[in-house]
Amino acid sequence: MNGLTLLSAIIAAPVSLLFGAFATETSLGLRSLTAPAPPPSINPDRPIRTVILMPAHNESAGIAAILDALRPALGAHDRVLVVADNCSDDTAAVARAAGADVTERVDADRRGKGYALDHGRNVIAGWPAADQPDVVIILDADCTVETDALRRLSTAALAWNAPVQAAYLMEPTPHAGPMVQISNFAFFIKNVVRQRGLARIGAPALLTGTGMAFPWPLLAAAPLASGNIVEDLALGVDLTQAGHAPRYLDSAQVWSEPAGEKATLTQRTRWEHGFIATARKFGLPILLGNAARLRIRQAWLGLHLTIPPLAMLFVIGAAAGLVTAALTLMGAHGWPLVLLAMTGLAAVVALLMAWSGGGKRFIAASTLARIPAYILWKIPVYLKLVKGPETRWVRTERGGD
Repeated sequence: MNGLTLLSAIIAAPVSLLFGAFATETSLGLRSLTAPAPPPSINPDRPIRTVILMPAHNESAGIAAILDALRPALGAHDRVLVVADNCSDDTAAVARAAGADVTERVDADRRGKGYALDHGRNVIAGWPAADQPDVVIILDADCTVETDALRRLSTAALAWNAPVQAAYLMEPTPHAGPMVQISNFAFFIKNVVRQRGLARIGAPALLTGTGMAFPWPLLAAAPLASGNIVEDLALGVDLTQAGHAPRYLDSAQVWSEPAGEKATLTQRTRWEHGFIATARKFGLPILLGNAARLRIRQAWLGLHLTIPPLAMLFVIGAAAGLVTAALTLMGAHGWPLVLLAMTGLAAVVALLMAWSGGGKRFIAASTLARIPAYILWKIPVYLKLVKGPETRWVRTERGGD
């Protein structure tokens, strides 16, 4: 192997691995998962005492409607605890009027969802023993759930004795701009299709911030007080390393209203910068550490974390393809370029199959041609990483705000 071929292989091999892992997860996630049957240890006649823990920052405009929509899904023994966190509006009063338990938190120096959840968890821990929950479900203040989703999540969390993540989706918006449609489709790929793929591989699920159910003893001991802008992702990794790997429940769905184009870019900047920072910290150590011990399912979580967000993956792939093609023209062997092209094509085909199999709800066929423009639209997000990643938590403005 000459030097040019070695350099070409060094460039193509890791990108091909990322493309191959992405294509594998997406292909395995094309079909829905069968809902698990409750094991004999779960008594269907015994009510599960569930608390819905809802962090809320300046949500007075919409929280009453969210709580009203949530009410039919609540059982007789369920409670809703709203954490009105650093609010400058009347979120707390509106939530109380809608029938929720409310606690208010004001701490300008410790801002972020993780701190709000820690505060709410401490409030629950102070309740009398008779009021302690079996399960706590974290639900954002802008999310709606299917009527049966809460019961499914609570039952699964107790049955598996593990954190359980619902399918978290953006509501389809056929008349939204192309960038919002593509972003919502990418959200579907990340939060549903690839979660199914992880489940079929047997790897831990990723926590996505809302629609997360925890057996109370696990949440009571979980590290929540954090300013991490993707605190959910970091929490899932921490719990996995502690032996409590999250599970994904395809049959429970949580929906959120998508943001407008400008707010979508802000939201994606925050999430992707946080994801990349968490991946850099945990991805390779989890991958290499577990691979060395032949713990393939746990190692796959590390591999999953090394796969960049969708647009960045294809930007990296295109750059690697150009360099590898140039090296091939200069005399390198062609197999690294062929490997890169084949795995990249497999990733594209898997995406198209996911669109055909469920993604049509989120993105019109005519909008698919705008995906290259979406990738260009995302480049400023990645350029900001050069200056320094986004570390501040910012509330996402929804379409109705």
